[in-house]
Amino acid sequence: MRLPVPLLVVVLALAACSRQHEETVNLVMLDGGPAEAEAIRAATAEGLVGLDEQGRVVPALADRWIVTDDGESYIFRLRDGTWADGTPLTGESARAALRQALAALRGTSLAQDFAAVDEVRAMAGRVVEIRLSRPMPDFLQLLAQPELGLARRGRGAGPMALRRDGQVAVLTPIAPDKRGLPAVKDWSRQVRTLHLSPGAARTALDRFEQDPALVVLGGTFNHWPALADARVPGAAIRRDPVTGLFGLAVVHEDGFLGDAANREAIAMAIDREALAKAFQAPGWTGTTRLVSPGTDGDPGLVAERWSGLTQAQRQAAAAARLAHWRVHAPGHAAAAANGREPAPEVSLRLALPSGLGADVLFARLAADLAAVGVRLVRVGAGDAADLRLVDRVAPYSRADWFFGQLGCTARPGVCSAAADAAYAVARDLPDPAARGRQLAKAETELMAANTFIPLGPPLRWSLAAPDTIGFAPNRWGVHPLLPLALRPPR
Repeated sequence: MRLPVPLLVVVLALAACSRQHEETVNLVMLDGGPAEAEAIRAATAEGLVGLDEQGRVVPALADRWIVTDDGESYIFRLRDGTWADGTPLTGESARAALRQALAALRGTSLAQDFAAVDEVRAMAGRVVEIRLSRPMPDFLQLLAQPELGLARRGRGAGPMALRRDGQVAVLTPIAPDKRGLPAVKDWSRQVRTLHLSPGAARTALDRFEQDPALVVLGGTFNHWPALADARVPGAAIRRDPVTGLFGLAVVHEDGFLGDAANREAIAMAIDREALAKAFQAPGWTGTTRLVSPGTDGDPGLVAERWSGLTQAQRQAAAAARLAHWRVHAPGHAAAAANGREPAPEVSLRLALPSGLGADVLFARLAADLAAVGVRLVRVGAGDAADLRLVDRVAPYSRADWFFGQLGCTARPGVCSAAADAAYAVARDLPDPAARGRQLAKAETELMAANTFIPLGPPLRWSLAAPDTIGFAPNRWGVHPLLPLALRPPR
């Protein structure tokens, strides 16, 4: 029997309260995969700093640090502790582990953010210095990412120990004295074991209805439609106010996509208001901007595109552009003009993952593009494609991240050299007002190139009872596991 939603809210609260003192906390990571791997790495291999449940930078392997006045040197004092193999945590060993972690980023989206790291030095005793080629106000936030978890001989220094029980990751907080730190009295009474398992959205929602103390992590746009048929109270749905990239990346510049004006026609044709209604995610709104509105340092000089046109007018302009291209397409113009050969069809392959949200997204995009004369074909996430979905959360809230993700270094061949040049000037300007104006110029150049078609912000969510210990929505969509293992005060 399904309980009415108001009664379910009461049951959820009571169940959560009764489970706070149990020995085990059960968590589900939707679909597992990279998100689960990152959560486990963050729990078992700390970096110099970490994030708490509210997304704030907190001490980890380094218990304190200083930043020089010019913002180009970060000096970390390491805690008095050991690695997992019992060897001392020293500046030299931390330097080696940090250099290894940075090398592992090559070829990833995060590598662009660490391009300013000029040198890593081990200083006396337990001191490490990181020198930058330019100031990075959000550098500590970057160092707290799971990918910067440090390991020695393949093993991190905690704060949790991992063992596997089939698909379940069993994570146990390590006693401080086992990590070379001062002992904490009654440690075992202050912590609990976590059982983290992967799960499909519908299965996880069914489990949550039966066990409201369950915590479900890793929700994206692709899992959101599963909530429509679930009896989950609104108070348990915890949305993260993230920024980032959610849109279509142009994979190549061949054929129809070789002209920036044609790429703009695709962007114009998409009805973002209709997409928001299709997602049925309250508060989610579409955008035509590349840099998320409200990002730190954004002066608000760049407006939404085509704001003077209705959606019908946008689609009419896009259809006219499509019709012009079909008539004048290379190799077809003369034949089509003489009526001997039909103008070529515009057909584009869109790479999407499988899932309910991707189904909704494809149906909406296919209808919009069909209205202007484009046939959209869905292919798998790893298949050859013309357009590819990008769904990525920004690890810090500055325009620099967006330019790093969309610049020519990250996406050679499908980019704007003019935008890169404008951003390079902005990056080195010390005056905030002048920097803001130059960033607006760089974004305008990048928008004109139409190598990325923004749809809106990423959608990230979890399920957790309102009084769940160690959990809070945050702007990075990161939910560390250790706080969830702590018991509430008795």
